[in-house]
Amino acid sequence: MFIITKKVHRGRLAVSAILLVLTIAVLGAGLGLTQNIQAAEAAAQLQQPDPTGIKNDQDRVAYLESFGWLVADEPASVEEILIPETFDASYDEYLALQSEQGFDLTQYSGKTVKRYTYQVKNYPGLQEHIWASLLVYQKTIIGGEIYCSQGDGFTQGLEYPMKTVEE
Repeated sequence: MFIITKKVHRGRLAVSAILLVLTIAVLGAGLGLTQNIQAAEAAAQLQQPDPTGIKNDQDRVAYLESFGWLVADEPASVEEILIPETFDASYDEYLALQSEQGFDLTQYSGKTVKRYTYQVKNYPGLQEHIWASLLVYQKTIIGGEIYCSQGDGFTQGLEYPMKTVEE
C-alpha cells in the first residue's frame, strides 16, 4: 500500500474553493436564465391567442377571455370602420398601441373593417363603463383595445393589467 501526501497552501486552497464556488454559481445562473427564458417563451405562446378564424360572437368572446377578460356574450355595438388610406399624426398613439400588441393597421389602409365592442365585467378596481373593442377584417382580428368611456378615461392594450387603476 502506498500513501501519497502533499502539502497544500491555505491561500491556494482558498482561491481554488472560491473559483469552484464561482463556477458553480455561473453555471447555475446560466441554467436558471435558460429556464426562465424558456418559461417566458412558453407563457408568451400560451398567452398569444390565434387572431384568425374568428367567425362569430363566441369566437370573439373566447379571444378576449384568453387575455383574462370577462365580457358580455354579445357586443354592445357593431360598426363598420374605414381604415384611412394615410394616417396623420392624430393616429400615432393608437397605431403605437396596436403595434405593441403585434397588430399593424397600416397594411389595412383603405379597407373597411368591423369594430365589435363588448362590455367588460372584470376590470380591476372598476366596474362600469369599461369596454373591449376588436377590429376584425375577413375573420381575422387586426386590432383591439380596452378603454374607459367615463371621466378622464383611458385606453390600453388587450393584455390584462397587473395593476389596478387605483394603485
